[in-house]
Amino acid sequence: MKLIKGIVLLAALGGLAACEATDKTVDRGIDAKDLSNLKAGIWVDPQGCDHWIIDDGLEGYLSQRLDRNGKPVCSGAAPPGVATGPFKDGSAIVDAI
Repeated sequence: MKLIKGIVLLAALGGLAACEATDKTVDRGIDAKDLSNLKAGIWVDPQGCDHWIIDDGLEGYLSQRLDRNGKPVCSGAAPPGVATGPFKDGSAIVDAI
């Protein structure tokens, strides 16, 4: 019984540790910088809706493009499945092969 309580306590502490606040606006990788220095492009999903995309060499960032009311933007900026724009600019690190 003590073993089970110990495991539950350890899992609870691990869960709390995962909730630590981190600054998600900063790249902490090899070429650490504020993410606002990177250029975003648009990737169009299979349903035709836009997502902001940034390629930082080894790392990448993606988030759905939303209007001011929180609804998806489906602009037709590119065909479905295609990324467009300067999303590879802003980093000196080349993509891994």
